[in-house]
Amino acid sequence: MSRFLLDSNVFIEASARYYSFEICPGFWKSLLELHSAGLVCSIDRIRSELLVPDDQIADWIKLEVPDGFFKETKDQAVVDAFSDMVQWVYSQDQFVDAAKSEFASVADGWLIAFAAASSSEIVVVTHEEYAPDVKKKVPMPNVCLEFNVNYCNTFEMLQRVGEKFVRKHRSI
Repeated sequence: MSRFLLDSNVFIEASARYYSFEICPGFWKSLLELHSAGLVCSIDRIRSELLVPDDQIADWIKLEVPDGFFKETKDQAVVDAFSDMVQWVYSQDQFVDAAKSEFASVADGWLIAFAAASSSEIVVVTHEEYAPDVKKKVPMPNVCLEFNVNYCNTFEMLQRVGEKFVRKHRSI
């Protein structure tokens, strides 16, 4: 079975919308259980992004997420893969300069580089979509396709691992 590497938007979208901590605590517990089974993780740079707003996600990370959930990106193979990706992005006339600079400065490329440098099958999980004509952003799926890294969204990941969130009966 594939391992899954989570983008920050997986956490942010879930918390703000369909899997909020109050509505679906099972989602958050599932992430921890999937991590314990060796199927789900993220990277240090995503952790840094998620800790910036002092919110429920930051509290969850500080209080419940075990060491090792967020993998370090300092390995030379990851650094080299990231450098190759940034070089590719800057060589593309499609993207405006601001999009190129943003890609080079945020965690997105590092996440893809970590997956590309891995010796095992890692699927990047993001809510970004492939966009062949976009100019103002460098979509993660575009880079994933260029560097032969598989990607999917949260719902596809949950289906692939066989996760189900079952309603608990409560008295009204």
